[in-house]
Amino acid sequence: MNIVTRSVEIGGKTISFETGKLAKQASGAVVVRCGDSTVLVTAVCTEAFRVFDFLPLTVDYQDRNGANGTIPGGFLKREGHASERETLTSRLIDRPIRPMFPKHFRSELQIIATTLSFDPDNETDVLALCGASAAFHISEAPMSAPIAGVRVCRVGGKYVVNPDQEDRDNADINLIIAGTRDAITMVEGGADEASEEAMLDCLDLAQGYIREIIDTIDDLRSEAGKDKLEVGDPPQPDVKVQKYIERYGKKSLVKALAIRGKHERRDALKAARNALIEKIAAKETDEEVIAAKTADAKTSWEKLLRKTMREQVISERTRIDGRAPDEIRDIWCEVGVAPRAHGSALFTRGETQAYVNIALGTELDGQRLELPTGKEERTWMLTYYFQPFCTGEARPLRGPKRREVGHGALARRALIPVLPQKQDFPYVMRSTSEVLESNGSSSMATVCGSTLALMDAGVPIKAPVAGIAMGLIKEDDDYAVLSDILGDEDHLGDMDFKVTGTTNGITAFQMDCKIDGVSREIMAKALAQAREGRLYILEEMSQSIAEPREELSAFAPRITTIHIKTDKIRDLIGPGGKVIRSIQEACSVRVTVDDSGRVDVASSNQDLTDKAIQMIREITQEAEIGALYVGVVKRIVDFGAFVEIFPGTDGLIHISHLAHGRVDKVTDVLQEGDEVLVRVIDVDRSGKIRLSRKEALDSLGA
Repeated sequence: MNIVTRSVEIGGKTISFETGKLAKQASGAVVVRCGDSTVLVTAVCTEAFRVFDFLPLTVDYQDRNGANGTIPGGFLKREGHASERETLTSRLIDRPIRPMFPKHFRSELQIIATTLSFDPDNETDVLALCGASAAFHISEAPMSAPIAGVRVCRVGGKYVVNPDQEDRDNADINLIIAGTRDAITMVEGGADEASEEAMLDCLDLAQGYIREIIDTIDDLRSEAGKDKLEVGDPPQPDVKVQKYIERYGKKSLVKALAIRGKHERRDALKAARNALIEKIAAKETDEEVIAAKTADAKTSWEKLLRKTMREQVISERTRIDGRAPDEIRDIWCEVGVAPRAHGSALFTRGETQAYVNIALGTELDGQRLELPTGKEERTWMLTYYFQPFCTGEARPLRGPKRREVGHGALARRALIPVLPQKQDFPYVMRSTSEVLESNGSSSMATVCGSTLALMDAGVPIKAPVAGIAMGLIKEDDDYAVLSDILGDEDHLGDMDFKVTGTTNGITAFQMDCKIDGVSREIMAKALAQAREGRLYILEEMSQSIAEPREELSAFAPRITTIHIKTDKIRDLIGPGGKVIRSIQEACSVRVTVDDSGRVDVASSNQDLTDKAIQMIREITQEAEIGALYVGVVKRIVDFGAFVEIFPGTDGLIHISHLAHGRVDKVTDVLQEGDEVLVRVIDVDRSGKIRLSRKEALDSLGA
């Protein structure tokens, strides 16, 4: 057994890579460790080429409950379908690695990252990302260059690399940054209204540490690496067909590209291409030759389309739909579009449209998550739906795809910094975004629509948030940064770069590169141009609603908060929850109580809320020395009578305090069930209450 281990210190912590011990039948297998966190990452590269029109790479990250000493919930006691965290981590690994393979490579590739041990101070997502790069690098898979990633946080004004859990929790910037030895290729994370300059500082800091990790991965390969597969040059179309397409197709292609409408442009491009194919096919009689030349013609057309579109942007500074590089598509917004929703909005930018509604609930409506770091209750949720009709397609509806989960998580993260604190707004909030039309950046439309819907719902957000998707066309040393990109510009361009924020700064940041990376100069221009676009969009949004409504919807629950003493929580809940359930049933309200004694009563009917609060106060009130109460005699004993002065609380009237004169028998004065006026004369340390009927009578002059 030839075990090879290499390590590097990042942010004061040692990250080690080990191969040759576990999963030796995989093409490449690496165990990555940092602290007590351990991730096994396996890479498999099949030998046979398959018939795909894309790189067949699949990535799966798996948390294991046993890794952090917990047992799965549910009857089966087995980890089920991928959680949101697992899906997002899988995407995090996939995005920077995919561009590192030749586009024409068609052997199946798979990464499986499995958590063996989980230490909350050493997150496993970045470890899995680096492990995936190392596993592919030592395997025969033809990855052009290794990549690596680090997490950078800003805590108290200082930048921290590879932070522990406390630093992550207290950070106002939290980014995962991946890249090659020389350039950044992926960014994912959020911030609390951070400046563009702060983001650039994070990227610069990360690059040096990424280079150190890549050096370590290279060192691992030098000792344990396999020979790489020979991929060869990409297949080239027939030269004659390619020249014919270039000669006779350019004019019709340029004309079709000038059409602004997405579907109209697509149809015109297809018609122009098919007309050329028909002319090529008309010269042949052999079916196999026709099929081959048709395929070559389609490939040549795609190359010409990409080349023409990029030339127009670089040389003429004109985009597909005629816009300038920094121009935003037409925007229109509408709020209050769903009368029964607690808040709703429609946001349209060009041919991308999102309908968003907001539902407000109580603590009982929160989302309960089981995470490796422990159980979490989420009071802000955002669900993103991308249905087939939004792009004019017809396909079966299935569960959420990874893209939907990823876009929803990005939009949710974008709004977290501006949401009110629980003590100021004790509601659970859920945003549902339905993408009704899509032609570029539906996730950013979701951010804008959710902001409008939150304000329409009366949620007191700190500031409106808008999002914009940026693109890049780069040819040699010349480049153009594109604002508010179309779907085709995303497909044919070199970068997809999403930024969300307020007028004060950035709240979420996501970037993917299809080239080797981008320089600081390009990134700085992209961030500056994104800020200009974001401010423009915020101004357009303010025309519909500028600030949160002062009142909640008539259909939203009103939450009234009171506080009780912690030793009264048990009385309010009652045995098995009997008391709190009886209040909810009697008043048609929702009552929640936490360990601090905070009680929230939710109802859309104020009278029922008042009734419930009165019942709660009666149950949880405490006897005050000297106060008068009208109680009910519950039990008579030889030495006195026990009187319930309010529900669940009783005290003793000693026989000597029943009347001014001598009382021989308690029943001479009181009977069980009698109402009696009493004064509290003492409450001892154990909570026992002494009452006096005699002193109560004195107060009345009797």
